[in-house]
Amino acid sequence: MSRPAVALKRMVESLDRLGIGDCVVGSVASSVYGTPRTTMDIDMVTDIRQDQLPALAAELQGAFYADVDMMQDSWKHGRAFNVIHFASSHKIGIFPLSGDEYSQEAFGRRVPGTQDGPGLPYAIATAEDTILNKLRWYRSGGENSEVQWNDLRGMLRVTGSRVDREYLSRWAPQIGVADLLERLLNE
Repeated sequence: MSRPAVALKRMVESLDRLGIGDCVVGSVASSVYGTPRTTMDIDMVTDIRQDQLPALAAELQGAFYADVDMMQDSWKHGRAFNVIHFASSHKIGIFPLSGDEYSQEAFGRRVPGTQDGPGLPYAIATAEDTILNKLRWYRSGGENSEVQWNDLRGMLRVTGSRVDREYLSRWAPQIGVADLLERLLNE
């Protein structure tokens, strides 16, 4: 099992033990659906409540650097927090699930995924939701990240024929990325 997979496995097991729903997103998800690339972090959306943060920090102790005060401060301000897997130095970004309609629907659509063969099940965002969220991140980053745009291109190259374009067209205007979606689809 690869080093990132060891970190992900430990995190997923901890979240499962605490009954916290999770979903792999970001570069790991775009690599599953598109062109694989190396990344030193794993992004996850979690349906974590503030009162669960101390239990998660305790659960991760020994395997991860997890500062409960930083976690709580980030959660309180609606921001992601990071934990670092000691053995692999991989960072896992934990994004609290937003309450908006799109985020709730995307989280509900997550699908089973596996990495490094059988034995490491996890939930992953769908290809469509990975595209929409990558477009949001691209926009929020000033629309100048070739890495993000190349991830999107790679996803369309690999999974483009299977992507639900009706779903993309329904949500893109609502999350403010309709123009970027059109540009991507027309490339």
